[in-house]
Amino acid sequence: MREFSLPALYEVPSDGNLTDIVRRNATRHPDVAVIARKTAGNWQDVTAADFLREVNTAAKGLIAAGVQPGDRVGLMSRTRYEWTLLDFAIWSAGAVTVPVYETSSPEQVQWVLGDSGVVACLVELEVHAAAVESVRERLPELKHVWGIENGALEELARLGADVDDSVVEERGSLAKADDPATLVYTSGTTGRPKGCVLTHRNFFAECGNIVERLRPLFRTGECSVLLFLPLAHVFGRMVQMAPMMAPIKLGCVPDIKNLTEELAAFRPTLILGVPRVFEKVYNSARAKAQAEGKGRIFDRAADTAIAYSRALDTPSGPALGLRLKHRLFDRLVYSKLRAVLGGRGEYAISGGAPLGERLGHFFRGIGFTVLEGYGLTESCAATAFNPWDRQKIGTVGQPLPGSVVRIADDGEVLLHGEHLFREYWNNESASAEALADGWFHTGDVGTLDEDGYLRITGRKKEIIVTAGGKNVAPAVIEDRIRAHALVAECMVVGDGRPFVGALVTLDEEFLARWAADHGRPADASPASLREDPELLLAVQSAIDDGNAAVSKAESVRKFRILGVQFTEESGHLTPSLKLKRNVVAKDYAGEIDALYER
Repeated sequence: MREFSLPALYEVPSDGNLTDIVRRNATRHPDVAVIARKTAGNWQDVTAADFLREVNTAAKGLIAAGVQPGDRVGLMSRTRYEWTLLDFAIWSAGAVTVPVYETSSPEQVQWVLGDSGVVACLVELEVHAAAVESVRERLPELKHVWGIENGALEELARLGADVDDSVVEERGSLAKADDPATLVYTSGTTGRPKGCVLTHRNFFAECGNIVERLRPLFRTGECSVLLFLPLAHVFGRMVQMAPMMAPIKLGCVPDIKNLTEELAAFRPTLILGVPRVFEKVYNSARAKAQAEGKGRIFDRAADTAIAYSRALDTPSGPALGLRLKHRLFDRLVYSKLRAVLGGRGEYAISGGAPLGERLGHFFRGIGFTVLEGYGLTESCAATAFNPWDRQKIGTVGQPLPGSVVRIADDGEVLLHGEHLFREYWNNESASAEALADGWFHTGDVGTLDEDGYLRITGRKKEIIVTAGGKNVAPAVIEDRIRAHALVAECMVVGDGRPFVGALVTLDEEFLARWAADHGRPADASPASLREDPELLLAVQSAIDDGNAAVSKAESVRKFRILGVQFTEESGHLTPSLKLKRNVVAKDYAGEIDALYER
């Protein structure tokens, strides 16, 4: 058994709560832009003083509507300015925020709102309101539904017009550090989502220590963050809270469809995202270079960036020849890639899934360091991350300051610290099991090196045992295969089978480019090309790259391309884009069987 800890860099206030952040910012930095809203396509800064006024106005409306201290209030919306505003308003009314994924089905909406017992719900669009309305008769405690796009803020301002400022001050001061701030429902790869009770202490410990450990990335008045992750997910919530604590300017956009344009307009100094975002940036840049006849130059530049980054970790550093090549490609290629990322940033933080060493070295090599981290809903997002000044690519970093990471005898990652959730809402048995012996049992398998850097190697319940008795952790090879531009998702199979196989889905954006380059119809579907010999060879190269990361017994011998996409709507992905392995295995049992037919 091995464990590692770091001393806390931030002391959680025992008698405070998260509303203290907006009040403190308005007092200490009244004229500093802490958040920006997009109006008519343009970014408009909102100062700390103005943000507090808007928060208090919305909180007064909630209080006037009858929201009581400790009540739960639902929030179903895409990522936008009003999400953050209403989150703080709910806390300022003394209530608890219950996020709902805006992509949730009516059944999922009913479960989250019903299990948490919300008394009010704020929704963004008519489609969200319709989802809530369709199950409202099964939500007896729900009294109010307000639509953000239907004048919710104006309605709350009207309702609270006669509420005195002192009432908000009193309500906002009721919750203490160990009281619930939010119920965040897990994505639910198996069974119904569980509501994680996250306290004000959890967020203070999480975000306070992140900001202090990464202080050069959180300079007030200089730095900024563009948030495009869903705020119903705990990672997105952490990305919202840490900038507010610093404070630095936060901008919110609903998705990554127009990410390049949003980055160019907002020009953040720091980006927080998931590996798929960084894979898309790389793959799009490479595809653009190939389309312009500059594919060989891009590949040489990429290889140079990776070699340069790897050399940074050696005692002697990059050799003179490598430094000269790197300088040349910086003018030709790297500077343009940094411009795509906004032009001002030097760092990003990645979580949610493994980034992969090659991509990590590529981005550091072009002058845009991606710091990989690891966390869960139960750990209030990051429980480990790479420090800005001592990165180890290929690991998820050291423990959050003030916390402990332990590796159990069976390899499971165990956690201890102030950032850990209090309990699962209405689920004592699951709480007791997850928090046995005072440690949170993550279900992930990993290792710690001598410096306390953590590597995640798989999930306990996802370990595949082949018919030959070989234990296979699918995450390692899946992540390598998924890094290929053509691959959208990959699921390794082989439990009780003679060898390891894989199901692969295709990235439709890059499939269209591949089809055009290879004389196939540009609008050809994955189903029509799944048996194409040249496409099979292209995917085989991704399989070969994945196999290079594992032993022969763990390598993928055969694969099948599926003619579909795994999506949240199809039921094969969670809202945070994790594979529901059991659902995929059930729905595509025939495809799996076909892998093992002689």
